[in-house]
Amino acid sequence: MNRGETKKEEVIRQYIQAYNDFDVDSMLAMLHSDIMFQNISNGETTVQTSGKSEFETLARQTVSLFKARSQSVRSLRIQGERAVAEINFLAVFARDIPGGPRAGEKLELEGTSEFLFKDGLIRSIIDRS
Repeated sequence: MNRGETKKEEVIRQYIQAYNDFDVDSMLAMLHSDIMFQNISNGETTVQTSGKSEFETLARQTVSLFKARSQSVRSLRIQGERAVAEINFLAVFARDIPGGPRAGEKLELEGTSEFLFKDGLIRSIIDRS
């Protein structure tokens, strides 16, 4: 792994650790101001943001959904400005979701997160599950 790839891996791991710790400010520190985020579940886009402000709003809203959450990296491939991580996700809901899970229910998913970089920061995240 070359120096640039090592730096990208470090940024991704810091971002994921901040996510797991519910530390939105540290998550934002890893992101480019033009961050694009997309969540795709079963082939459908469920959430999409454009820019750091929209991402921050979403990140702060989702903090209250879970009393615990954890992303763990099963594998990470980096090529140029693109990285793909295979992810295990586990979360416990903090409150009832109308028409959905109840407080205390677990959510377990496997998926991938694709990261694109610009200026040493994450410019795009596409989560697929």
